[in-house]
Amino acid sequence: MTKPLNDTIARVTERVIANSRDSRSAYLDLMDREGERQVDRHSLSCSNLAHAFAGAEDDQNAIKAAQGPNLGIVTAYNDMLSAHQPYHRYPERMKIWAREVGATAQVAGGTPAMCDGVTQGQDGMELSLFSRDTIALSTIVALSHAMYDGVALLGICDKIVPGLLMGALRFGHLPTIFVPSGPMGTGISNKEKQRTRQLYAEGKVGRDELLASEMGSYHSPGTCTFYGTANSNQMMMEMMGLHVPGAAFVPPGAKLRQELTRSATHRLAAIRKEGDDFRPLSRVVDEKAIINAAIGLLATGGSTNHAIHIPAMARAAGIRFDWSDLAELSRAVPLVARVYPNGSGDVNHFHDAGGMGYVIGTLLDEGLAHPDILTVWDVGFEAYSREPGMDGDALTWRDPGPSGDTEMLRPASDPFQSDGGMRLVEGNLGRACFKSSAVERERWTIEAPCRVFEDQHSVNEAFKKGELDKDVVVVVRFQGPRANGMPELHKLTPALGVLQDRGYRVALVTDGRMSGASGKVPAAIHCTPEALGGGPLAKLRDGDLVKVCAETGTLSTTADLDSREAAQEPAPDMGMGREFYAMFRVNADGAEQGASSMLAMAGL
Repeated sequence: MTKPLNDTIARVTERVIANSRDSRSAYLDLMDREGERQVDRHSLSCSNLAHAFAGAEDDQNAIKAAQGPNLGIVTAYNDMLSAHQPYHRYPERMKIWAREVGATAQVAGGTPAMCDGVTQGQDGMELSLFSRDTIALSTIVALSHAMYDGVALLGICDKIVPGLLMGALRFGHLPTIFVPSGPMGTGISNKEKQRTRQLYAEGKVGRDELLASEMGSYHSPGTCTFYGTANSNQMMMEMMGLHVPGAAFVPPGAKLRQELTRSATHRLAAIRKEGDDFRPLSRVVDEKAIINAAIGLLATGGSTNHAIHIPAMARAAGIRFDWSDLAELSRAVPLVARVYPNGSGDVNHFHDAGGMGYVIGTLLDEGLAHPDILTVWDVGFEAYSREPGMDGDALTWRDPGPSGDTEMLRPASDPFQSDGGMRLVEGNLGRACFKSSAVERERWTIEAPCRVFEDQHSVNEAFKKGELDKDVVVVVRFQGPRANGMPELHKLTPALGVLQDRGYRVALVTDGRMSGASGKVPAAIHCTPEALGGGPLAKLRDGDLVKVCAETGTLSTTADLDSREAAQEPAPDMGMGREFYAMFRVNADGAEQGASSMLAMAGL
């Protein structure tokens, strides 16, 4: 028997609704006005229309005659990013599938899609977070032609899904479905990959061995298989009801994958305004959907990047959600999945063990998710507790049954740990996120003298010189959104992991980012207020005693910060186009608000 909704989840939801009342009402009023104002694309002038379907070839007459809904496809395809390479043929197939139900489809536009795996530790990583705003703006440009009755969003990876959703929410009077393409096959074991990286950091293997190991991990089209930001995105789209149920982790090239995409196209045509089951994006993404996304993040040990993305996506829909909400939910939501880097198996193992269908089913059974959200599917959120399959040529769904691997998935009644492992730490050094689900409990509290750096390359140089062979809290500052775009700092992970394995008590404190790939070292990340502008990290000095404690939620120093001047702020770097992103940096708000210049300047 399904339990009633958990009291903590109910309380947080009511608080978010109350905090969002004015902004949410303003957003919905805007969407209602936009829906009425753009009710008929054929109110456009003949010249406008002729331009709009001049390139539609076989669909030109159908669009001209308004024979059915016209679906806009916004694609983040490129063939440098492995997860997005399968999208190459999606639009031409979706046009065929749209015709099957009397609809048409056009590629409304494309968005950039950078790969954080390629830019890790490089100058381009400083563009990464603000690529989310760029993607949102690109989505808005794509949909500004007022030609569409529904929107298909083709995107998977880190900033791409949040950016697509943020842009599409400004056209929330339209129904919208996300269309994933699935993960690549499992390569070498994650434990072996991590071992080789640490050996390389210690100088015990060379570049050839490291490259061979990395190619064994990242080897073919599809999403990278560790549970980082990209795969956390796919989880959240399921938790918000924005996929065809169970679409997240079906591999590219499978017939099931093709049928799920076909079904998404058909469904998008069915939920248009002129039909009898209208489901606009503005009503699908509500406060309960945002809460469900956060619950899924906590229950599966997903990427800490979403402590930034969830507030930003929520703001685009007029919803206020912050780290206090996330931390309170974390105390109520148990950890039911362990996927690498929080466990040994990857997302393919997770999917085979029951995947999202199992996770959603067990959360609903225990009253740990909102069952009454409006989804893009026709029977509500319960449909997402089932897994898709094929019966001959027919797409079907079935109960995933019990966990296929209790080292990977457990019921919410008997979880890996009783809380979701995303903790808020705060004190006189600011507020930060601590992913306790990735760290052994004995390392949840680290108190040691700090060593202060202003970039991750300096940390690695100090490591190579043996300067960090001691108990130490490594502080990397001036890495926030206004300083340099808040890059991810994963080049630190191998070195800090080696120090920890040598027996030292080590922690990281930074106003920069880490993600679901951050690994086993305790870290207080996304620290806000950031160092630039006089945040507390700017006043730390080498040797100050710093305490990071996930048990008590503490991020503090015994140093008298009030008596000190802030360190000199570094000059912005140029090159790799970073100077053109100055407008994003200067106007960005804090990490807890979503670190967005676009939302801040829009007054949202």
